[in-house]
Parts: sequence; structure tokens; C-alpha cells
Amino acid sequence: MISERKHPPKADILAIDDTPENLALLSQMLTEKGYKVRSVTKGSTAIRGAKAAPPDLILLDVKMPEMNGYEVCRQLKMDDLTKDIPIIFISALGDVFDKVKAFQVGGIDYITKPFQVEEVLARLDTHLTIRNLQIKLEAQNTQLQQEIAQKTAAEDKFSKAFRACPNPIVIATCDQGQILEVNDSFLQMSGYDTVEVTNHNLDRLYSPSALEIYQQALAKTQQQGYVRNLEFDFSTKSNRVKTVLLSMEIIELGGIKCTLQILNDITERKRLENEFISLVSHELRTPMTSTIGALDLLNSGQLGTLSDRGKQILQVAIRNSERLIRLVNDILDLERMKSGKIAIEPVRCNLKPLLVQATETMQAMATKAGVNLILEPCDAITHVVLYLDSDRILQTLTNLLSNGIKFTEPGGIVKLTAHIQDNYCRIIIRDTGRGIPSDKLEFIFERFQQVDASDSRSKGGTGLGLAICRHIIQRHKGKIWLESELGKGSSFYIELPLSI
Repeated sequence: MISERKHPPKADILAIDDTPENLALLSQMLTEKGYKVRSVTKGSTAIRGAKAAPPDLILLDVKMPEMNGYEVCRQLKMDDLTKDIPIIFISALGDVFDKVKAFQVGGIDYITKPFQVEEVLARLDTHLTIRNLQIKLEAQNTQLQQEIAQKTAAEDKFSKAFRACPNPIVIATCDQGQILEVNDSFLQMSGYDTVEVTNHNLDRLYSPSALEIYQQALAKTQQQGYVRNLEFDFSTKSNRVKTVLLSMEIIELGGIKCTLQILNDITERKRLENEFISLVSHELRTPMTSTIGALDLLNSGQLGTLSDRGKQILQVAIRNSERLIRLVNDILDLERMKSGKIAIEPVRCNLKPLLVQATETMQAMATKAGVNLILEPCDAITHVVLYLDSDRILQTLTNLLSNGIKFTEPGGIVKLTAHIQDNYCRIIIRDTGRGIPSDKLEFIFERFQQVDASDSRSKGGTGLGLAICRHIIQRHKGKIWLESELGKGSSFYIELPLSI
């Protein structure tokens, strides 16, 4: 025999009536409709039962000995445990005064005897639905109040951190770049006051070059959620230029997406760093030049003949000394360019002769390495005039060609070509070398960055060549980037603006 599955009751009903026959009728009627019914004949007993196990709803007769229904209702409404239980009066008293009094003591409805089953069920269903909705609403209100309290606490904590932060901070809208708030540290660094910056756009604070870096940071932040330590120059109200690092995140204020920009003033650090690098470089270059001179003298045989082993050791010493000189020279070049001590002096000139000269300059290195160096036809740029510092562009081209040759196996190919694209002249250096892993592409133009740490020893690189190339191209208002596929080769792209 299969037992019937028991369903949970629709609700727990407490019925109070001093007439057992009425209670039996109510209990049977409600039980058949799926309600759980507790029947009580005395008001005092009902109060104790309601406090012990609060029901979902109470059906209460008015006329009862010892304690009438009005008094029962009044006492229930005075107790925090039972005050919210809905109470429906059922009574033979049909006078308006009786009904008004029922509502005054806290009843929610009044059914006159003799009652109809459908009427009782309908009113039960209505008031239970209302009660359930009230319970849900109270729960939602409680949750909302907790969330508001948590949000208020978080905002208060953020506000205190924002005001007290020693780093300059700017909050601006993502879409328009409107400045909403700055902290005291920013005002101190910039020299502005609050009225001069808030509700203005970022172009009031950032120069065109700084805005360009900001836009790059914004695009990257929208992709990955944050950006860290992008360097740019910031001009204060008094036109003093400071070097700062920009870190950025996307936040939401009042439903509006904003950028949280944290600046780090590294002006003094950069000054000390540049002075240190310059001092060390100069102090190294002088003795290294003397050392190389002495090694060349030994290598010439004028001071005596060396054994084969001695000659090998001497060649190692010469190669390492030359590499150290290249490193010192690259450090000096890069720092001078960044500080503006080496001027980029563009003049109107034709690019094609520079491509030919770069290819001819690197041909001996390519031949020695067994690499085919090819200058592809670029007739489209024959009569194109650009503003270039020819020496620096030639330095860039030879550096990139040298990289391609060094990392291409014998029998491989390095190609140089150029063509016009929109308002730019695009130069491309392709090789069939080993390629660069994707996780290295983003950092390859940073100082001292190499694909393999052993390259500095085996290939003779300093890790500064690409950083110098990038700086030269940026000073020409151009762009340089790299595309590479591991095991198949790399392509360096340069875009230089056409002359107007």
C-alpha cells in the first residue's frame, strides 16, 4: 500500500470560541482546505498558546466568559511577540459599534455569524497573503537598511582614506573626463584650489601629451579593470613640470562610471636617478676606454706574442669591454633623450635614402651571420617628404635590423620595406627568426628587457636598444610596435607622420 504524501499546511490557524460546536465546524472546514488548526475555548488559554507558538492568523469570537474577545485582542497586541499576528473577529454581534470596537482594539476584519464557508476561506486567504507580503517587505527593508548601513560605512571609510591619502588623487567621469573630486594632496602638488579644478574637464590639468597617455590608460583600464604606474609629465599651475606615475581603476559613484586616478610624484627620484646614472656612466666610460686601448695594444702584438690560450682570453676581454662601453653609451643616450639634453632636430627629407643606407650599413653583419638582408621595393615613397632627424632614424633602423639579424638563423631572411598608409609612412622590418612569446610583447620596449637573459651574453645586446628606438619614434610623433609568432619570426612596425 502506497502512503499518501503529506503536504505542509497552508498556515497555522488559532481558533478561539467558547462554543465547542463552532470550533469543531471551523476546525473541520479549515483542515479539509489544508490548514493546521488549533482550537481553544478560553481567552487566557489562547493568549498563552499564542505566545508559546505564534500562529499565522487568529480567528476570535467576541462573546466569551471570563475574558471577551476584545480583551484577548488587546492583550495580544500589547505583546511584542504576538502584536503583528492578524486577528479576524467572528461574532453574532452585527452592530456597527461592535465592528468599530473590533477594529479599534487591533482586529483586521470582522465576520458575522452565521458565516459562509466561502467567505471565511476568502478572507483567510486575503489576510494571510497580506501578512506574508508584509513579512517579505519587512525582511527586504531590514536587508536594505543593512546594505545602506554597509554602503554608508564603506563610503565613509573611502572618504576618510581619500582625504588622508598622501598620494594625489583625481576622480573624473569616464565618458566626459569631468573632474568630480580631488584630494588635498593633489591640490598641494598642483598648486590649484578646489574651485579651479572641480567640474572642469581633465584638459585643464593635463597637457596634450599627458592626455594622450591618460586616454591609453583609460582604454587599458576599461579592458582589464586597472592600470599601474604609467609615467608622464604633469604641469603645475605655476608651469613647473613634474614627473608622475599614474595608476587608475574604474569605480562607480551614484550610478556613474568614474576613473580613480592615483598619482605618484617621482620628480625628485627621477632627478637623483638621472644624476646617478650620468655620474656612474661617465666614471665607467673613462677607465673602460683606457682598458680597451690597452687590450687592443696587447692584441696588436707590439708588447710581445701571446699563446693561443692567451689570445682567446684576450678576445673575451675585448668583447666584454666593448659590450660594457655599448651599455654605458646606450644608458647615456637614453637618459639624455628623456631629459631633453639630446635634441631631436627634424628637417624635411626623403626617407628612401635612409632605408638604402641602413641596409648597406648592416649588410656586412648579415653576410657574416649567413642571413639574407633584403630591401623590398618601395617606389611609393620615393618622392614622399617627412620631417625627420635622419641620424636618429638611421640609428633606429640599424638597431632594428641588427636585432632581426642576431635572432635569425643562418639561411633566414630579414626584410625592410615602407609604404604610405593614410597620413603616415609605415616602415616594416620582418625576420624569420625565433619569434617572441606573447607575454613578452608588452614589455619588450622597456629598459633592460630581453626575451632571454642569456641574450646579453650570447648576442651582445644591452637591453636598451628598443627603449631608445621607441623614444626616438615618439619624439617624431610616431608609433612603434611589434607583432610576433613564436618560432616563425617577428615584425616591427614604425609609423611616421607625413609632412604637411
